[in-house]
Amino acid sequence: MTSEITWHKSSYSSSSSCVEVSEGPTTHLRDTQHRAQAQLNVPGSEWNALLSVLTR
Repeated sequence: MTSEITWHKSSYSSSSSCVEVSEGPTTHLRDTQHRAQAQLNVPGSEWNALLSVLTR
């Protein structure tokens, strides 16, 4: 069984440059304008650590 990824627009995206994110045990990131191309997948804990540093 394949689980469906639920995407949402990142709150860090601007109107001209959009990134979509799916957060969970593995966080997925992709370019909204090029959805069919590669996506970046990182452990959720690493994504949370990055956001923590960026929002200080």
